[in-house]
Amino acid sequence: MSSFDERKVLDILEKVSQSVVNISTVKHVHNIFYQTVPVAGMGSGTIIDPQGFILTNNHVAGEADRITVTLWNGEIAEGKTVGACRTHDIAVIKIKKEGLHAAELGDSDKLRVGQRVYAIGNPFGLAGGPTVTSGVISALNRNIESQRGLLENLVQTDAAINPGNSGGPLVDLDGKVIAINTAIIPFAQGIGFAIPINVAKTCTGKIDTANIQTKPWLGVIGLSVNKDVARYYELPTEQGVLVTRVIEESPAQRSGITVGDIITRMNGAPIRHVEDLVRKIHLHNVGDKVEFTVIRRDREQVFTVVLSKMP
Repeated sequence: MSSFDERKVLDILEKVSQSVVNISTVKHVHNIFYQTVPVAGMGSGTIIDPQGFILTNNHVAGEADRITVTLWNGEIAEGKTVGACRTHDIAVIKIKKEGLHAAELGDSDKLRVGQRVYAIGNPFGLAGGPTVTSGVISALNRNIESQRGLLENLVQTDAAINPGNSGGPLVDLDGKVIAINTAIIPFAQGIGFAIPINVAKTCTGKIDTANIQTKPWLGVIGLSVNKDVARYYELPTEQGVLVTRVIEESPAQRSGITVGDIITRMNGAPIRHVEDLVRKIHLHNVGDKVEFTVIRRDREQVFTVVLSKMP
């Protein structure tokens, strides 16, 4: 990178940092003696609207009783959670300030492994403004099991993400937010995860005041079909999801999908593997009617499924 390019990136990062906030929270919980005690938390957030809407993680602010937001210039404002999507660990909070500098959101579908990125946030709640760390996108579509449950289709990066960075933006060389930092693997160096911004857009587009998003559910357990699986089981296709179990009283069971079916399409769009099926389901809402094309005994059949709330 030339000195000119570096100055350009530095100017962009300085501008984006004005959209990053520190979030301090207090949540009241009951201890073993059933006494109510306050528990402090911290994180970061990204201003996505000049009217005071801030994007962060659900585990940072979703269940907080009190939220304090510190802007890049040291100004402090009280915040309120106006919506949350537990499925994807996304929350939106609102502060009573206008004319704020909103970050520009990018397109996470265009991300490539090896692409340079920058993580911005407030690690450990340090004062003095946001901290910037650099790295690359190490992998895409990662699924991890966290204390908050399964997090799917994440962006993996080696940019340093530390406690307090959660909810802060992962930005590209143009300063566009392409993901929201969410998780690290304890004691592992250079492994952090972020929620693709397109997933966050889907969540925020559905969030209304006091609306908590729930995960739509099909109710099958399956195996991704590839060349090796198709050859071993003598299947008629080399992509899709082979259903190995159908949960009782699930939408899949009620629609007629059964063990041995191969799910190949959803609303006409090809299903390549399990992760693809899960991602497409989560783009829908509870109560949506969805058509699944399956191969059963070498013949295609179409089932209409009404997605329900995950139990």
